[in-house]
Amino acid sequence: MFAKALGDGAELRPLEPWQAEEFLAHIDRGREFIGRYVGLPDIVHDLDSTRNWLQLYADRTAADTGRLHGIWLDGRLVGGVLLRVFDTSTGNCEAGCWVEPAAAGRGLATRAVRALIDWAVLVRGMHRVEWQVAPENTPSINIAKRLGMTREGVLRENSPYRGVRQNTEVWSVLAPEWRAAHSPG
Repeated sequence: MFAKALGDGAELRPLEPWQAEEFLAHIDRGREFIGRYVGLPDIVHDLDSTRNWLQLYADRTAADTGRLHGIWLDGRLVGGVLLRVFDTSTGNCEAGCWVEPAAAGRGLATRAVRALIDWAVLVRGMHRVEWQVAPENTPSINIAKRLGMTREGVLRENSPYRGVRQNTEVWSVLAPEWRAAHSPG
């Protein structure tokens, strides 16, 4: 187990199945806010579904095909970041994040995603980090911009969400771009 300080009393730590109660309480605090653009509140609705979802990511971590980390602020779980896709054979991964309302607008998600991308690119050698976002999700688009990602285009009506087909913007950053922007000196 590890923890990475994010500043301002926040830290990034792996989320594991034994933390299901804490995770469900976090989702319950932010269910409506998080669910505006992220389907996680529809998946995690009781303790069993929460454990199952956390176990899915524990299995992905063990198989080296995904990662899940929580964002704790002053000891309270307030958000998360993940590598939903992590394909070492192609060097491609997809990052994502969410926070509950009390943590929004503090830069926590940006700092946490930056740490995750640093690890994926600088430690694991991933070549491409993708970010998929609803065009209406301005805070998430702003994270992509702050991280130096490039908007590649829009997948039109590719994603059914709560019974309505949604568009998805695709953003990405490539390893040489990330290294150039984040190298010392």
